[in-house]
Amino acid sequence: MLKVEYVHRHAFATRTEARIRIATWITDFYNSRRLHSVCGFKSPIDYENDYWVNLGEGLAA
Repeated sequence: MLKVEYVHRHAFATRTEARIRIATWITDFYNSRRLHSVCGFKSPIDYENDYWVNLGEGLAA
């Protein structure tokens, strides 16, 4: 996915620039906003937040 969605769509002047921009894309978009089928079509951040909320509700019951 990384190559298809990001790397092949951009040109990088140096390897260092590529590493920085790819890392930024992963943390700013892929892990926070992109919907993942494994997570029930939620972003990983939303999935994790729901997990902790549901875990807390289960412990309170």
